[in-house]
Amino acid sequence: MTDGFATVRTALRRALASSHHEARAMPAAFYTDPDLAALEVEHLFKKEWHCVGRVEEITEPGQVMPYRLANEPLAIVHGRDGTIRALSNVCRHRGTLIVRDKGRSQRLVCPYHHWSYELDGRLAAAPRIQERDDFRFADCRLPEFPCEVWMGFVYVNLDSAARPLAPRLADLEALVAPYHMEEMWLGWLGEEVWETNWKAMVENYMEGYHLTPLHRNTLNNLNPTSLARHIPAGEHWFGYEVGFPEDLPRVTAGHPDLTKQQSDTCIMAMVQPGSGIGLAADYSSFLCLQPEGTDRVRYKGGILFWGDAWTQGAVDRAVELFHKTMAEDRSVLEPMMQGYRSAHHESGPLAPPSLEGPILDLARYVGRRLLPAMDETA
Repeated sequence: MTDGFATVRTALRRALASSHHEARAMPAAFYTDPDLAALEVEHLFKKEWHCVGRVEEITEPGQVMPYRLANEPLAIVHGRDGTIRALSNVCRHRGTLIVRDKGRSQRLVCPYHHWSYELDGRLAAAPRIQERDDFRFADCRLPEFPCEVWMGFVYVNLDSAARPLAPRLADLEALVAPYHMEEMWLGWLGEEVWETNWKAMVENYMEGYHLTPLHRNTLNNLNPTSLARHIPAGEHWFGYEVGFPEDLPRVTAGHPDLTKQQSDTCIMAMVQPGSGIGLAADYSSFLCLQPEGTDRVRYKGGILFWGDAWTQGAVDRAVELFHKTMAEDRSVLEPMMQGYRSAHHESGPLAPPSLEGPILDLARYVGRRLLPAMDETA
């Protein structure tokens, strides 16, 4: 066990015992320790529910998209029966990846030897290979993983024994239901890799303290730090909300179910560990995070729009704002990793919960999930 690992274990215990008003930032090893990162993959990214995208990406039977979750290649498939499934994307013959790009097909066909599979994972053909005692077509199929659609998002869990997702998010759903994310339409989708730790990216996405200082000419005009408020964390999610200035022009007030207060409030929620939602009445964003080491994270992001009042120009401006905001975040998160490696790094006190409450919420979540395994490792 490294010194950093022991330091993180102590800090997580402190986080579980601390109130928001006495909380401190986590130590550098929380973001840099490789032993901790290995436990995160095994106990968080292989056992929790993760958003892999939107249903709009696979709306028709036969549509399929690849996704990599905790280094496990997946094929997200819209079956002929209307069911969206998460199948292993690894051919049962020699291990080649079957689906390389989004597309539509009657069957999943391996490009190597053309073994083909039905959309539910059953082996359909193995050219020039006959059945034998140790190989029966009926027994050969692509492994399937738990998959659910929640509020228009597709979630997958690599743990075959995973408990259903929807009951876990019942309290969050009650909060966000009036916005009707499931009725919003996908206007932009993209993917990037940043050289930072995934938890640093979660913390940045989930606190309002930086909105005005870092995003002075971008988000500050929509959601200034002064209007941020902490939302008490749930067991499987945490978040905060931030208001819009009263004189801010909006394309639409959103779904008729929304009250005026709800329409004027943006909800930032993180379905743990790495599925972020920035929910507003007129348009929203989402992030699907996947760590690729201690200092590298891949994200899939998208922007959702409500209603038919959007011109292409308005959509383009929303997408441009997203890119500018993410670039500003990246400009501090990547250099932050250098600060974490400094011998002089020291964790400071967190701002009041309305500003940095979610930082402690994340640490508490990691502590609840990982401390038992960390104690066994020690």
